[in-house]
Amino acid sequence: MKPTNDKKTHQNTLPVKDKIFQAVYDSPSSLPGKQKWITKDEDVRIIEKLLGMPDKTIGAPLWVSGDNKKCPKCRREINWLDIVSSAVDSIHAKEMIAQVILGETKFVNIEVPRAIANLHCFKCKTAIENLRSFKCHNWAYAKPALLKVLQEMERKQ
Repeated sequence: MKPTNDKKTHQNTLPVKDKIFQAVYDSPSSLPGKQKWITKDEDVRIIEKLLGMPDKTIGAPLWVSGDNKKCPKCRREINWLDIVSSAVDSIHAKEMIAQVILGETKFVNIEVPRAIANLHCFKCKTAIENLRSFKCHNWAYAKPALLKVLQEMERKQ
C-alpha cells in the first residue's frame, strides 16, 4: 500500500489511510509497556489551556502507556499533560503539538519506542523515565507485523 501522501515524516512513521489507522488504534497490543491508560478529563482541560485552545477542543481519548502510571515522587498519575507541559517548555511549539493532537492526517509509527526523553511531572517536576508511548485520534504505534497484515488485508479488498 502506498502512503496517503508522498512524504515520509520519519523513517518509521508513515501516513496511512483511515481504515488502517483505526484498526491499529483499536488494537489493545498497539501500545508498548505493562500498562495502558487514558488521560483524565481534568488534565485534558489543562492541556487545552497550556496550548491556548478553547475549552472542550480535544474530544478524542489521549492514551499513554508505560511500566508505571504514577510519578515516583508525588504519585500523581502521569499522562499527556506531562508530555505537553514538558514539550512546550523546551522541545515543540504549541502549534505543532496542537497539530499532533487535532490534525487530519493519520500516522502510524512502527518503531518500538524507548521511554519518552526529557519528560517531567507537571505537578512536582520530577523526571519521568518510564512513559513509553502515546496516541491520539491521528497518531498511534503498531508492531511492524500488525501493520503489514492490515496493509495486506486492505490491498486484497
